[in-house]
Amino acid sequence: MLKCVAAPAASATQLLEQYRTGSSFFFSSPRRTLLAQGQWARWHAQEQDEGISLTRRVAVLLAAARQAGHEVPVVAGAIPFDVTKPAQLIVPNAIHWAGPLSFEPGIQMEQPVASVCEMRAIPEPEKYEDGVNQVLARLSAGALQKVVLSRTLHITSPQAVDVHQLLRNLAYHNTHGYTFAVNLAAEREECAADAHEGPRTLIGASPELLVTKTGLQIKANPLAGSAARSDDPIEDKRRAAALLASAKDRHEHEVVIDAVVAALRPYCKKLDVPTGPSLVQTKTMWHLSTEINGELADASVSSLELAMALHPTPAICGTPTDLARAVIHEIEPFERGYFTGTVGWCDANGDGEWAVTIRCAEAEGRSLRLFAGAGIVAGSNAAAELAETSAKFRTLLLAMGLNQQQLSMTREG
Repeated sequence: MLKCVAAPAASATQLLEQYRTGSSFFFSSPRRTLLAQGQWARWHAQEQDEGISLTRRVAVLLAAARQAGHEVPVVAGAIPFDVTKPAQLIVPNAIHWAGPLSFEPGIQMEQPVASVCEMRAIPEPEKYEDGVNQVLARLSAGALQKVVLSRTLHITSPQAVDVHQLLRNLAYHNTHGYTFAVNLAAEREECAADAHEGPRTLIGASPELLVTKTGLQIKANPLAGSAARSDDPIEDKRRAAALLASAKDRHEHEVVIDAVVAALRPYCKKLDVPTGPSLVQTKTMWHLSTEINGELADASVSSLELAMALHPTPAICGTPTDLARAVIHEIEPFERGYFTGTVGWCDANGDGEWAVTIRCAEAEGRSLRLFAGAGIVAGSNAAAELAETSAKFRTLLLAMGLNQQQLSMTREG
C-alpha cells in the first residue's frame, strides 16, 4: 500500500480541473475544497456484519493511516440512506486542499453535456401522486407526522456522459452549497460481474449541510419547506414570501429542527437555535433554512459520529423515523442507494463536513439516474408535491444543458 500524503495547496478551480472520473473524490463547500485521489484503504462492506459501529471502524482506519505516516489522514465518501447497507468510504493516497470555489467573471465554465436524451420516470407521475395520497391517508391516522416520498428519472444519452464537465457545470452554480463526486467503482467490483460502460459516479450539488465540526465548534443547517424558483423576478419574490409565510411549510420545517436539536443537544454544552427560519435560494429552488450552531462538551466527538447521530433527519426521511422509513420502503418502487444519505469527509482529529446527498444522480456510461423527493405532511397536495420533485430534478437537468422542452417532460414523466 502507498503511504497517503497531503499535497501542496492549489486553487479550488485547479482542484476541480484535476478531478478524474473513476479515481477521484471531490467535495466543495462554502468553506473549503477537497480533492482526494487514489485509495490507501477502504471500508469493506462485510465488516458491517461484525457488530462494530461505522464510526469506530473509521476511527481505527484513520489511526492506522496516521501510524503509517500520514500526519492528518482523512476518510471521505458517501453513506447510504439505509445505514444497514455498506458505505462507500476511503482513505485516499493523496489529499489536496483549497479555499472555496469561485469563478472569474466572464469565464465560461459551462458546456452542454447532452442534447438529446431518453427519459423514463420511476414511478410514473400518476403513480407518484397515488403514493402521496397513500401517505396522506397514513398521516390522517395520527401516528405519522411526515414522510419524504421520492421518485427517480432515468436518462439515457446517445454518448457517454462527460462526468467531469457535469461536475464543472454543477459547481459553477453552487459556490454557496456542497458540490460532490464520489467514485462508486469499488462498490461495483463487489457485485456480480456483467457488462459496464464505464466508472459509476455519485454526483450532485446539495444545498443542505448535515453537520460540520472544527474543534469544539459545530454547525448544522437543515432545510425543509421548498418552492420552485421563477424566471419572472416579481413572481419569484412572491413565491419566496409565500413560502416564508406558509403555515404548512413552517410546520414541516419545525418538525425537522426539533429532531436535529434533540440529536445534537446530548453532545453540546451550548446550542444556538434561531427562533424562526430564513430563506435560502439555489438556481432552481427556495428553501426554509435554520442555521444551528453549537459548542461540543467533548472535543473527541467526530464529525462522522455527529453525522450518524443526525442521519436520517426528518428532512429526508420523515418522523417518527422508523415509521416513516417503513412507509418509504413500502411505497417507493426503487432503492434509494446513496440518495438522501450523507456525503463528505472526516479527518483523524474529528473535524469534517457532511452534506445531505440531494440534488444528485448516479452516472454510469451513457446513463444517469436522477433522484428527487418531497416532504409530505398534513395539508400536502399530491399534484404540488409532484411539481416540487420536478423542480428539484432541474438542478441536474440544467447542468446537463437540456433545453426547456426536454425539461418540461419531467413534469409529464
